[in-house]
Amino acid sequence: MKLLRYGEAGHEMPGLLDTDGTIRDLSGVVADIGGEAIDPKSLARLAKLDPATLPIIGGEPRLGPCVAGTGKFICIGLNYSDHAAETGATVPPEPVVFMKATSAIVGPNDGVTIPRGSQKTDWEVELGVVIGKTAKYVSEADALDHVAGYCVIHDVSERAFQIERSGQWTKGKSCDTFGPTGPWLVTKDEIADPQGLGMWLKVNGEVMQNGSTRTMVYGVAYLVSYLSQFMSLQPGDIISTGTPPGVGMGMKPPRYLKSGDVVELGIDGLGSQKQNITADR
Repeated sequence: MKLLRYGEAGHEMPGLLDTDGTIRDLSGVVADIGGEAIDPKSLARLAKLDPATLPIIGGEPRLGPCVAGTGKFICIGLNYSDHAAETGATVPPEPVVFMKATSAIVGPNDGVTIPRGSQKTDWEVELGVVIGKTAKYVSEADALDHVAGYCVIHDVSERAFQIERSGQWTKGKSCDTFGPTGPWLVTKDEIADPQGLGMWLKVNGEVMQNGSTRTMVYGVAYLVSYLSQFMSLQPGDIISTGTPPGVGMGMKPPRYLKSGDVVELGIDGLGSQKQNITADR
Protein backbone atom coordinates (compact mmCIF):
# COMPACT_ATOMS: atom_id res chain seq x y z
CA MET A 1 0.00 0.00 0.00
CA LYS A 2 0.93 3.59 -0.52
CA LEU A 3 -0.41 5.63 2.39
CA LEU A 4 -0.38 9.41 2.39
CA ARG A 5 -1.67 12.57 4.00
CA TYR A 6 -3.23 15.36 1.98
CA GLY A 7 -4.58 18.84 2.58
CA GLU A 8 -3.59 22.11 4.19
CA ALA A 9 -0.50 22.10 6.39
CA GLY A 10 -1.47 21.19 9.93
CA HIS A 11 -4.86 19.87 8.84
CA GLU A 12 -3.92 16.90 6.68
CA MET A 13 -6.29 13.99 6.12
CA PRO A 14 -5.33 10.32 5.72
CA GLY A 15 -5.40 8.81 2.27
CA LEU A 16 -4.37 5.91 0.10
CA LEU A 17 -2.99 5.92 -3.43
CA ASP A 18 -4.74 3.28 -5.53
CA THR A 19 -3.17 1.37 -8.41
CA ASP A 20 -4.43 3.98 -10.89
CA GLY A 21 -2.66 6.79 -9.03
CA THR A 22 -5.92 8.14 -7.60
CA ILE A 23 -6.01 9.43 -4.03
CA ARG A 24 -8.69 7.73 -1.91
CA ASP A 25 -9.92 9.13 1.38
CA LEU A 26 -9.19 7.03 4.49
CA SER A 27 -10.67 9.40 7.07
CA GLY A 28 -13.63 7.07 7.62
CA VAL A 29 -11.25 4.24 8.48
CA VAL A 30 -8.35 5.79 10.41
CA ALA A 31 -7.88 9.15 12.09
CA ASP A 32 -4.44 9.72 10.55
CA ILE A 33 -1.39 7.90 9.15
CA GLY A 34 0.71 7.41 12.26
CA GLY A 35 0.75 5.75 15.66
CA GLU A 36 -1.73 2.89 15.97
CA ALA A 37 -2.80 3.27 12.32
CA ILE A 38 0.54 1.90 11.12
CA ASP A 39 0.99 -0.99 13.54
CA PRO A 40 0.95 -4.45 11.95
CA LYS A 41 -2.67 -5.28 12.86
CA SER A 42 -3.98 -1.97 11.53
CA LEU A 43 -1.97 -2.27 8.32
CA ALA A 44 -3.34 -5.79 7.83
CA ARG A 45 -6.89 -4.43 8.11
CA LEU A 46 -6.14 -1.61 5.67
CA ALA A 47 -4.69 -4.10 3.21
CA LYS A 48 -8.04 -5.90 3.07
CA LEU A 49 -9.91 -2.77 1.98
CA ASP A 50 -11.14 -2.47 -1.58
CA PRO A 51 -9.83 0.96 -2.64
CA ALA A 52 -12.73 1.29 -5.08
CA THR A 53 -15.09 1.58 -2.09
CA LEU A 54 -13.25 4.62 -0.72
CA PRO A 55 -14.14 8.19 -1.73
CA ILE A 56 -12.06 9.72 -4.51
CA ILE A 57 -10.16 12.93 -3.76
CA GLY A 58 -10.22 15.01 -6.92
CA GLY A 59 -7.84 17.66 -8.16
CA GLU A 60 -4.23 17.89 -7.05
CA PRO A 61 -4.26 18.44 -3.30
CA ARG A 62 -1.12 19.35 -1.42
CA LEU A 63 0.62 16.29 -0.01
CA GLY A 64 1.71 16.57 3.59
CA PRO A 65 4.39 14.54 5.38
CA CYS A 66 3.39 10.90 4.93
CA VAL A 67 3.62 10.16 8.67
CA ALA A 68 1.84 12.03 11.46
CA GLY A 69 3.01 12.52 15.03
CA THR A 70 6.65 11.54 14.55
CA GLY A 71 8.26 11.49 17.97
CA LYS A 72 11.86 10.90 16.88
CA PHE A 73 13.55 11.79 13.62
CA ILE A 74 16.79 9.83 13.81
CA CYS A 75 19.51 10.25 11.19
CA ILE A 76 22.53 8.17 10.31
CA GLY A 77 25.67 9.91 9.05
CA LEU A 78 28.39 8.65 6.68
CA ASN A 79 26.45 5.45 6.01
CA TYR A 80 27.39 5.04 2.35
CA SER A 81 30.96 3.98 1.65
CA ASP A 82 31.14 6.05 -1.55
CA HIS A 83 29.71 9.15 0.16
CA ALA A 84 32.21 8.86 3.02
CA ALA A 85 35.00 8.71 0.44
CA GLU A 86 33.85 11.87 -1.38
CA THR A 87 33.83 13.86 1.86
CA GLY A 88 37.25 12.59 2.91
CA ALA A 89 35.83 10.79 5.95
CA THR A 90 36.54 7.25 7.05
CA VAL A 91 33.73 4.74 7.43
CA PRO A 92 32.81 4.75 11.14
CA PRO A 93 33.18 1.57 13.23
CA GLU A 94 29.62 2.07 14.47
CA PRO A 95 26.74 4.08 12.96
CA VAL A 96 26.98 7.85 13.40
CA VAL A 97 23.68 8.79 15.04
CA PHE A 98 22.21 12.28 15.33
CA MET A 99 18.73 13.77 15.65
CA LYS A 100 16.85 16.05 13.31
CA ALA A 101 14.16 18.22 14.94
CA THR A 102 10.65 17.07 14.09
CA SER A 103 9.79 20.74 13.43
CA ALA A 104 11.90 20.40 10.25
CA ILE A 105 9.37 17.97 8.75
CA VAL A 106 7.35 19.28 5.80
CA GLY A 107 5.50 17.82 2.83
CA PRO A 108 7.41 16.35 -0.11
CA ASN A 109 6.72 19.28 -2.44
CA ASP A 110 6.67 22.10 0.09
CA GLY A 111 9.29 24.80 -0.32
CA VAL A 112 12.69 24.60 1.37
CA THR A 113 13.91 27.78 3.04
CA ILE A 114 17.61 28.61 3.32
CA PRO A 115 18.04 29.89 6.89
CA ARG A 116 19.44 33.31 7.78
CA GLY A 117 23.22 33.37 7.80
CA SER A 118 23.51 30.26 5.66
CA GLN A 119 26.23 29.99 3.03
CA LYS A 120 26.35 26.20 2.66
CA THR A 121 22.86 24.69 2.43
CA ASP A 122 23.25 21.25 0.85
CA TRP A 123 21.08 18.41 -0.47
CA GLU A 124 20.89 14.71 0.47
CA VAL A 125 18.42 12.11 -0.82
CA GLU A 126 17.85 9.40 1.79
CA LEU A 127 15.79 6.27 2.42
CA GLY A 128 13.43 6.80 5.35
CA VAL A 129 12.42 3.85 7.54
CA VAL A 130 9.13 4.27 9.40
CA ILE A 131 8.63 2.30 12.61
CA GLY A 132 5.25 0.57 12.98
CA LYS A 133 5.69 -1.46 16.17
CA THR A 134 7.67 -0.57 19.29
CA ALA A 135 11.23 -1.88 19.07
CA LYS A 136 13.38 -2.30 22.17
CA TYR A 137 16.42 -4.56 22.31
CA VAL A 138 15.36 -6.33 19.11
CA SER A 139 17.65 -8.63 17.17
CA GLU A 140 18.72 -7.94 13.62
CA ALA A 141 16.78 -11.04 12.54
CA ASP A 142 13.55 -9.63 13.99
CA ALA A 143 14.15 -5.95 13.22
CA LEU A 144 12.07 -5.68 10.05
CA ASP A 145 9.03 -7.00 11.94
CA HIS A 146 8.98 -3.56 13.58
CA VAL A 147 9.06 -1.59 10.32
CA ALA A 148 5.80 -0.28 8.84
CA GLY A 149 7.36 0.84 5.57
CA TYR A 150 9.64 3.21 3.73
CA CYS A 151 9.60 6.73 2.29
CA VAL A 152 11.75 9.34 0.57
CA ILE A 153 13.53 11.82 2.84
CA HIS A 154 15.36 14.97 1.77
CA ASP A 155 17.90 15.50 4.55
CA VAL A 156 18.65 19.15 3.83
CA SER A 157 21.82 20.24 5.63
CA GLU A 158 23.57 23.53 6.38
CA ARG A 159 27.22 22.47 6.37
CA ALA A 160 28.71 25.49 8.14
CA PHE A 161 26.17 25.16 10.96
CA GLN A 162 26.78 21.39 11.01
CA ILE A 163 30.57 21.19 10.82
CA GLU A 164 32.28 24.54 11.23
CA ARG A 165 30.59 25.70 14.41
CA SER A 166 31.18 23.97 17.73
CA GLY A 167 28.81 21.34 19.04
CA GLN A 168 26.89 18.54 17.41
CA TRP A 169 25.48 18.14 13.90
CA THR A 170 21.86 18.68 14.96
CA LYS A 171 21.77 22.44 14.47
CA GLY A 172 22.89 22.11 10.85
CA LYS A 173 20.17 19.55 10.17
CA SER A 174 17.14 20.90 12.00
CA CYS A 175 16.27 24.23 10.38
CA ASP A 176 12.62 24.69 9.47
CA THR A 177 11.73 22.90 6.19
CA PHE A 178 14.92 20.78 6.29
CA GLY A 179 12.98 17.48 6.37
CA PRO A 180 10.68 16.97 3.35
CA THR A 181 9.07 13.55 3.87
CA GLY A 182 7.01 11.48 1.45
CA PRO A 183 5.15 11.57 -0.91
CA TRP A 184 3.84 8.36 0.59
CA LEU A 185 4.58 5.70 3.13
CA VAL A 186 5.07 2.52 1.10
CA THR A 187 4.37 -0.52 3.27
CA LYS A 188 7.23 -2.97 3.54
CA ASP A 189 5.39 -5.74 1.67
CA GLU A 190 5.84 -3.70 -1.55
CA ILE A 191 9.62 -3.42 -1.12
CA ALA A 192 11.25 -6.80 -1.62
CA ASP A 193 14.71 -5.59 -0.63
CA PRO A 194 15.34 -2.19 0.97
CA GLN A 195 19.03 -2.72 0.17
CA GLY A 196 18.43 -2.75 -3.58
CA LEU A 197 16.82 0.61 -4.31
CA GLY A 198 18.09 3.15 -6.81
CA MET A 199 18.01 6.76 -5.66
CA TRP A 200 18.62 10.08 -7.40
CA LEU A 201 18.59 13.84 -6.93
CA LYS A 202 18.66 16.74 -9.40
CA VAL A 203 19.28 20.45 -8.93
CA ASN A 204 17.80 22.59 -11.71
CA GLY A 205 17.48 19.46 -13.84
CA GLU A 206 21.14 18.43 -13.44
CA VAL A 207 21.72 15.02 -11.88
CA MET A 208 23.77 15.38 -8.71
CA GLN A 209 23.16 12.07 -6.94
CA ASN A 210 22.66 8.74 -8.68
CA GLY A 211 23.21 5.93 -6.21
CA SER A 212 21.78 2.84 -4.60
CA THR A 213 21.01 1.59 -1.12
CA ARG A 214 23.32 -1.31 -1.99
CA THR A 215 26.29 0.79 -0.90
CA MET A 216 24.96 1.35 2.63
CA VAL A 217 27.53 0.41 5.24
CA TYR A 218 24.88 -0.46 7.82
CA GLY A 219 21.63 -1.83 6.39
CA VAL A 220 18.07 -1.21 7.51
CA ALA A 221 17.71 -4.29 9.72
CA TYR A 222 21.04 -3.60 11.42
CA LEU A 223 20.13 0.03 12.08
CA VAL A 224 16.75 -0.78 13.62
CA SER A 225 18.36 -3.37 15.87
CA TYR A 226 21.31 -1.12 16.72
CA LEU A 227 19.20 1.91 17.63
CA SER A 228 16.82 -0.21 19.71
CA GLN A 229 19.71 -1.05 22.05
CA PHE A 230 19.93 2.61 23.08
CA MET A 231 16.33 3.86 22.87
CA SER A 232 12.91 2.40 22.23
CA LEU A 233 11.66 3.06 18.73
CA GLN A 234 7.98 3.98 18.65
CA PRO A 235 5.32 3.83 15.90
CA GLY A 236 5.74 6.88 13.69
CA ASP A 237 9.44 7.34 14.43
CA ILE A 238 11.55 7.85 11.30
CA ILE A 239 15.10 6.69 10.66
CA SER A 240 16.82 8.55 7.81
CA THR A 241 19.53 6.14 6.74
CA GLY A 242 22.19 8.25 5.02
CA THR A 243 22.95 9.46 1.51
CA PRO A 244 24.93 8.27 -1.52
CA PRO A 245 27.65 10.41 -3.15
CA GLY A 246 26.96 13.59 -5.08
CA VAL A 247 26.29 16.11 -2.32
CA GLY A 248 27.34 19.72 -2.84
CA MET A 249 29.99 19.58 -0.12
CA GLY A 250 31.82 16.82 -2.00
CA MET A 251 32.08 18.70 -5.30
CA LYS A 252 35.25 20.46 -6.38
CA PRO A 253 34.68 23.31 -5.87
CA PRO A 254 31.77 22.77 -3.45
CA ARG A 255 28.35 23.83 -4.67
CA TYR A 256 25.42 24.81 -2.48
CA LEU A 257 21.76 25.70 -2.88
CA LYS A 258 20.65 29.25 -3.57
CA SER A 259 17.31 31.02 -3.79
CA GLY A 260 15.56 30.14 -7.04
CA ASP A 261 16.97 26.62 -7.31
CA VAL A 262 14.65 23.67 -7.85
CA VAL A 263 15.48 20.29 -6.31
CA GLU A 264 13.91 17.02 -7.45
CA LEU A 265 14.65 13.65 -5.85
CA GLY A 266 13.30 10.13 -5.64
CA ILE A 267 13.82 6.48 -4.79
CA ASP A 268 12.72 3.46 -6.80
CA GLY A 269 9.23 2.38 -5.75
CA LEU A 270 8.85 5.17 -3.21
CA GLY A 271 7.95 8.15 -5.39
CA SER A 272 9.58 11.54 -5.85
CA GLN A 273 9.71 15.03 -4.39
CA LYS A 274 10.15 18.53 -5.81
CA GLN A 275 11.05 21.67 -3.85
CA ASN A 276 11.52 25.29 -4.76
CA ILE A 277 14.35 26.89 -2.77
CA THR A 278 13.92 30.34 -1.22
CA ALA A 279 15.94 32.32 1.32
CA ASP A 280 14.71 33.42 4.74
CA ARG A 281 14.91 37.22 4.97
